[in-house]
Amino acid sequence: MSAAVELIKKLPQAYSEGSDCVIQFNVSQPHNVTIKGGVATVAEGVAPNADLGITMEDDDLVALMKGELNGMTAFMTGKLQLEGDLMLAQKLSSYFDPSKLG
Repeated sequence: MSAAVELIKKLPQAYSEGSDCVIQFNVSQPHNVTIKGGVATVAEGVAPNADLGITMEDDDLVALMKGELNGMTAFMTGKLQLEGDLMLAQKLSSYFDPSKLG
């Protein structure tokens, strides 16, 4: 299992707050996170109606979610591709506690 998939599977425990949404992570093994009613759940594969799609290399996603890579820098340099709700992408870092992803 890749480091990115391991990190994605830790997201429910790191979830702190945020609105209901579906986030698609397009990494080496695609996964999605659904946030509904204050609970985050992870599923393998591609969500048909994701609010936000994030496409990155595995190592870059890990660095981004741990706060080691700036999201705007990643986006501007092409390391991060986004589809869907860009406002949600800007708020995403506040949804998960990076200290719980280590």
